[in-house]
Amino acid sequence: MREFNFKGILQSEGWYENMTVSVNEKGNIQKIEKAANIEKCSGYAIPGFQNAHSHAFQYAMAGLAELHDTTTKKNDFWSWRQSMYELALKVRPEQVEAIAAMLYKEMLRHGYTHVAEFHYIHNDLKGNPYSNRAELSERIARAAQSVGIGLTIIPIYYEQGGFGIPAQKEQRRFLSASFEDYLELYESVMKMSKNYEHCNVGMGIHSMRGVSLENIVKLADYRQGNTPFHIHIAEQLKEIKDCISFTGMRPTEWFMKNIELNKNFHLVHATHLSETESSQLAISGANVVICPTTEGNLGDGLFPLDSFLKHKGKWCIGTDSHVGLNPFEELRLLDYGQRLTSHSRNTFGNSNSGDNGAIAINSVLVNGRRAMGMENETYFKVGTPLDAVVISDGHPLIGMTGMKHLTNTIVYASDASMIQGTIAGGSWKIRKGENQDTQIEQNFIKTMKDLSNRL
Repeated sequence: MREFNFKGILQSEGWYENMTVSVNEKGNIQKIEKAANIEKCSGYAIPGFQNAHSHAFQYAMAGLAELHDTTTKKNDFWSWRQSMYELALKVRPEQVEAIAAMLYKEMLRHGYTHVAEFHYIHNDLKGNPYSNRAELSERIARAAQSVGIGLTIIPIYYEQGGFGIPAQKEQRRFLSASFEDYLELYESVMKMSKNYEHCNVGMGIHSMRGVSLENIVKLADYRQGNTPFHIHIAEQLKEIKDCISFTGMRPTEWFMKNIELNKNFHLVHATHLSETESSQLAISGANVVICPTTEGNLGDGLFPLDSFLKHKGKWCIGTDSHVGLNPFEELRLLDYGQRLTSHSRNTFGNSNSGDNGAIAINSVLVNGRRAMGMENETYFKVGTPLDAVVISDGHPLIGMTGMKHLTNTIVYASDASMIQGTIAGGSWKIRKGENQDTQIEQNFIKTMKDLSNRL
């Protein structure tokens, strides 16, 4: 049995000072009790964050789409997408694994202990299925296991290029030939996942424009139990316009009318909602995965959080294209975008506590875990893995802050330098900013040299 001694651990009801957390050989919590020797205590442990939306391969192009055309041509999501296609069309299986391992190591360094990989590169360079249908999904699973981050792999269904439009040649690596073909892929990923620890499987559709309406309904009906179902929706204004032209309804409007939503449905972005859509989506119990740094980078827009929270809507965060990897940065950008439009500072204050930071952490923890297919609303719980990001009490700002203001100081005034380390599955994965496995960096550097896209 191993012991971790903390100056404080955060539970839903607040901070517990000077605590010892004991874990067994599997990394599961056995006991949580007052520390016998407070001199051994250091750092403040908050539950590890869940990154509820990731496209791992896009980390290889982070920062590369900022050299804009100097003509009057608009640079937006659709022009960015062409750069993404160029990368997706040439990345090989071993490169997918190397990029994902580097990314996941960086996620751990910033405090994420679990990631939902919205994975849609399935085919070889020519667009044909690999003999092992789960080849690229398994590369992702191997990368996650190599660094020690928990994974929910979501093989994504993609079959067409737009509403009623055939797929483009640039999308050939994403495509399933039919509904049955996607199910074969899904079952292959399910089988593969059993060979990896801390690996769950979800299912998902790339977007309403990427799959026929009939098959969207079929897959939603196929989903069982607490299997998480993920979909990009209402991210772009053009998508809204095209959906109205094709269906007579807005995307989220159509989705809610045709799918019986519940807590196991996770709508990514949902940036452009009408007031009615916002209220109905909140009432449905479905979760929205907001990706503030990516949505800001792409110029998508601001999610209507204020109206969503009036109806007690559920939300969590993801890093999507990975232009940012700090969960606190995601929360701050989400919050400050709302403040700038509402001229009010209590963005997350939809409970009696009025404690913005505590409310935000609770939302991303509980709803983020659900996006992974995990049902656990207790922060640190006996019998579950010890997953924590530890904030250093040695930093003067943190060290001089009392329990009343500690959570908000961490959420609103911290940066990566204040993170003492990250624990996942009951062991340190990153400590004092470093992971000793340099092979991950070497593999990533070699991949970048081979791709030659960052020069």
